[in-house]
Amino acid sequence: MKRVGKPIFFVVAIIIFAFTALSFFGISSTYGDKETIYVKGANNIRWGIDIRGGVDVTFTPPDDINPTEVQMNAATEVMRQRLVSLNITDYEVYTDTKKDRIIVRFPWKEGEVDFDPESAIKELGDTAVLTFREGYEIDSEGKMTGVTAEKVLVEGKNVEEAIARYGPTNDTGTNEHYVSLKLDSVGSKAFGEATALIAAQTGGTISIWMDEEMISNATVKNAITGGQAIISGNFTLESATALANKINAGALPFKLQTETYSTITPTLGMGARDAMVFSGLLAFILVCIYMIILYKLPGVIAAIALLGQVGGMIAATTGFFDGINSFTMTIPGIAGMILSIGMGVDANVITSERIKEEIRAGKSIDGAISNGYERGFSAIFDGNITVIIVAVILMGAFGAPSSLFAQIFNAIFFFFSPSTQGAIYSFGYMLLVGVILNFVCGVTASRLMLKSISKFKCFRNPKFYGGAK
Repeated sequence: MKRVGKPIFFVVAIIIFAFTALSFFGISSTYGDKETIYVKGANNIRWGIDIRGGVDVTFTPPDDINPTEVQMNAATEVMRQRLVSLNITDYEVYTDTKKDRIIVRFPWKEGEVDFDPESAIKELGDTAVLTFREGYEIDSEGKMTGVTAEKVLVEGKNVEEAIARYGPTNDTGTNEHYVSLKLDSVGSKAFGEATALIAAQTGGTISIWMDEEMISNATVKNAITGGQAIISGNFTLESATALANKINAGALPFKLQTETYSTITPTLGMGARDAMVFSGLLAFILVCIYMIILYKLPGVIAAIALLGQVGGMIAATTGFFDGINSFTMTIPGIAGMILSIGMGVDANVITSERIKEEIRAGKSIDGAISNGYERGFSAIFDGNITVIIVAVILMGAFGAPSSLFAQIFNAIFFFFSPSTQGAIYSFGYMLLVGVILNFVCGVTASRLMLKSISKFKCFRNPKFYGGAK
């Protein structure tokens, strides 16, 4: 058996206590009204819509419409545009092109009491109105005024196609990202006549509006005839694609319908969160007491390991680790955390029972500890691996289509389309993190601590491991 020195117990225990305290409380400083966060703690957890309250709605096209992927992406861009225009910036929008669904989630505003979710949902689903207007005259609030409000050159229904491209443009002759427009015959004639007049003006411009929001404006240098136009100027691939989607959205031939929607008030959500957190804390304390009474010293070590596991799950949620973004915690996510703690308890129970059996069979303390972990590991490994598989499937089936797990899942189960239910994804994520931490804390750290503390003379009595005196 590989020997573990006496100081290892104190080193591992101090690391666990310090890390857990840091993950819970974080490190920050306040200067006047400005707070600077150096290490995020539990207070910085980003709560999901089911906790802080909000709206979860799924949009679909009419039953007799079979939209293309371009049209679905364009409709998604409209959703984003309208959410921002409603001053809702903390939103989630997912597109399921296989089932022709758009899932939108947005929270209640801070202190909001008069928000009408049904009105907001109706406004999101209405067909977008895209217009190309002369000039770029706006008032102090950014709304169109003057000639811009009066003169509509072309409407979105006249745009047959808008595509983000890369290559030489008429303006510079150098390669750059731009948006290529194709107009129908009516739009081509109106656009040609309008741009001929605007081009004659010095600095004449055309602005593009989505409903009441300006999405782009460009200087017209020459008359644009033939139904083909280019919008260029410092675009990236992402910004050119976004603009093309917005323009395409103005030509959508259908109005989105509300398939399902649900709302949760902040009071209900925060109440459920507090109840689950209290239940989890109470269960943690009772489980620790039970393990200490039943398994003595291994129970104490198991409680310390479980504390580290909880701290690790909090850290994986807040963005504590560099390179891992903060994660939205939902009520199912809290349930996944509690369940993974239960898996950690199960691992420690298996090991502690093995050690007790070895002690009662007449093995030495060192031999009992070594055999207990070795013989219990296979059962722990099998149980946790099956949970990891389930967690990965949940994250793939219910994650955003752009996530790694969703792409892997979709590649394997190509006939199944992700449903992007964020609450279930949160459950799978916390379950996966908890099980991984179970191997780190419940198996590795607890083994190091128990082997180390068993070297002290005062803990060489078998009674501390569940055996007879």
